[in-house]
Amino acid sequence: MELRLNLAEILEPHREERHLIVLHDYPDPDAIASAYAHRLISAEYEIETDILYSGKISHQQNIALVRLLDIDLIEYDDSLDLESYQAAILVDHQGTTVEQIVSALKTANVPVLLVVDHHEAQDRLEPEFSEIRKAGSTATIYTNYLQQGAVEMDTARKEHVMTATALLHGILTDTGGFTRADSDDFRAAAYLSRFRDAELLEQVMKQARSKQSMEIIRRALGDRVTVESYSIAGIGYLRAEDRDAIAEASDFLLTEENVHTAIVYGTLAGDDQEETLVGSLRTAKLTLDPDEFIKEVFGKGADGQYVGGGKPSAGGFAIPVGFLAGDYGQKFQDLKWRIYDAQIKHKIFAKVGVEQEVLSQ
Repeated sequence: MELRLNLAEILEPHREERHLIVLHDYPDPDAIASAYAHRLISAEYEIETDILYSGKISHQQNIALVRLLDIDLIEYDDSLDLESYQAAILVDHQGTTVEQIVSALKTANVPVLLVVDHHEAQDRLEPEFSEIRKAGSTATIYTNYLQQGAVEMDTARKEHVMTATALLHGILTDTGGFTRADSDDFRAAAYLSRFRDAELLEQVMKQARSKQSMEIIRRALGDRVTVESYSIAGIGYLRAEDRDAIAEASDFLLTEENVHTAIVYGTLAGDDQEETLVGSLRTAKLTLDPDEFIKEVFGKGADGQYVGGGKPSAGGFAIPVGFLAGDYGQKFQDLKWRIYDAQIKHKIFAKVGVEQEVLSQ
């Protein structure tokens, strides 16, 4: 078995401190479950923790998970007193999607103590400790910590049962119901099955898609272009609270016959009128590396950081609109979208070797 971090050695010197667990923007079940597990482990060392996120929690399963497990999450805003924390923990990401929070932590002199993630390594932070390794989910890594004895799990303790249930849900969702799981993921799930609440897990997993998610999937189906077994769909503008539907749409397009990779993207407009072009990639092609693909296609932003990345079989990107941001009426918005859509398709087609004439079709 590969060498893994010993959380006891990391957390013991920080006993009775206050730590901030930072999630990526628009957190998914894997991130939420991993944060929940880290909070449980931290309690063993009398470390007080808060879980922080940005964006929206919109996917029906994510909402159900947070409510049923009674997970307290803090939505980030500029008024948050970061100086009251002695350290920050990043789970299921490496800071690339929460630049505002990372910058605020630096300003407040809050060190990043630990990063735990299963995505490809990103050159963004210099934490004191990190565990970035290939696994089906970050929840798998946190289950390994429990297996190593970070917490003596007990089915008689509600918080232990809730943690096991959340972690199992995280593994299930990030491995596509075990279709992308490896042996470590299966072993972790077998361990968690001894403590999980099966009925609660079923309630979370059975949450139906929202009407808005179904509408976005419909738009992706109607607007998709299929070339060289890539299904590419631009869905226009959407609300911030519907961002999770982009990933759902890309998952759905991947089920089409003769499609090995699906890419869905749209422009996200927040209440403050800031705009970001966001997208999701899903692939069944074993030789396609989503992290490499996204970085080569979309490159880096003005801050010198890559605008996206990924893990085996999945990836995402978020490109700030910048100068063209703002609401100047439907006609201007439609014009902007045609430009964005053409540019994204141009970059993807160039990467897969499709002739430029496809853009005019």
